[in-house]
This record gives sequence, structure tokens and C-alpha cells, in this order.
Amino acid sequence: MLAGHLAVGMVAKRIEPKISLGTWTLAALLSDLFVFPLLIAGVEHFDTVPGAAVNRTVGRDIVYSHGLVSNVIWAALFATIYFLRRRYPRGALLLFAVVLSHWLLDFISHRPDMRLAPGTQQVFGLGLWNSLPATLLVEGGFWLLAVIIYARATRPARRAGSYAFWIGVALVTLVWRGNISGGMDPNPIKAGIGGMIMFSLLIAWAYWINRLRPTKLEA
Repeated sequence: MLAGHLAVGMVAKRIEPKISLGTWTLAALLSDLFVFPLLIAGVEHFDTVPGAAVNRTVGRDIVYSHGLVSNVIWAALFATIYFLRRRYPRGALLLFAVVLSHWLLDFISHRPDMRLAPGTQQVFGLGLWNSLPATLLVEGGFWLLAVIIYARATRPARRAGSYAFWIGVALVTLVWRGNISGGMDPNPIKAGIGGMIMFSLLIAWAYWINRLRPTKLEA
């Protein structure tokens, strides 16, 4: 759920403008930033679902990056690090919630492959990806709403603030649309390296946009 996770970051920026969009995006994507090196190392694995119309990927062993207990741990660590650096309790609590939102959104979208904790066998997932129209409506609608909310809450400090934002939104939408059609590369090394590069670029873009488009309260 690429666009859905990015949408959470944009909405969070509207709720708490003091925190950079880049930091919100980092929090929203944190679980995926863990899964890519684990794929490369062979610790976690994904399989392909034959004949699936939407995102032919299903997690086989993703409990360390995407398990509920793991996500709680990552969220607590992320929030603690932020609090120790900024001494801002509200921001730390909101960042905790955004990191944890990754499990909730993946629970909605994934086919059953989400476990609660290492050592447990039961898997969860509502399977939004089983339907292309539902995926486009739910995740696409959330992404569109978040973009509108963010665009209305911010204003470009200069012309680049408009171009960089809308070009980035268009590229994210294209990547997301391609991802829900094709899923991940079946080669874990290629998938891991490609994912780390793409997600790092997304986070860098978010930090850049935060500078180019301050909120109306900050401007």
C-alpha cells in the first residue's frame, strides 16, 4: 500500500505542522525500510500469487518487519528517538501512531500474511488487493484526499514548490499503479535494492517538499 502509507504522512503533516513531511513519511514507511534489507539477507521472503489481478505479492515470512508486535517495537523506538532529540511529547505520540498505522493499512490491503509476533502461526489480512476496483477506490481515494488536504494546507514558497510537488505526486501515482498491477520483483535481491532506492528517494522528496511548501501557519 504505497500510496496509502504516503497519504498517512501527508495527513499527519496537516495535523501537526511542526514535524517535517519527510519525518512523517519516514515513519509511515518504516516497516518497508526494514523489509528490504531483510529480503536481501534472506531472512524474510515474498511469494507470487499466480493469476492475481492486483499486486501478485504475498509475504511468506515478514513477521520481523511487518508483525504487529514488531511494529509496536519499531514505533516505540522511533518515537523515543524523536522525543530524546526534540523533547516534544505530542509529536512523539503522533509519530508512534503513524509508524503503527503501517500494520493497520497492510492488514486491510494484504492477503492473509500478517502475523502478530514471531513464533505465532495465524495470519491476518482483509485482502483489499483481491479486487482491483476496490483497491483503486479505497487506496486511490485516500491518496487523492491526502494530496488535496496537503495542497490546501501548504503554499509554495517559490515556483519550484508547485512543480516539484505535483510532478512528484504524478510519479508516485504512476509507480503505485504499476505496483498494484505487477507486485514486487520475484528476485529478492533486486526487490530489496530497488525498494531501498525508491523509498529513500521518496523520503528525500518529502523532506525537500517540506522546505519548498511550508504550511500556511508556518509561512
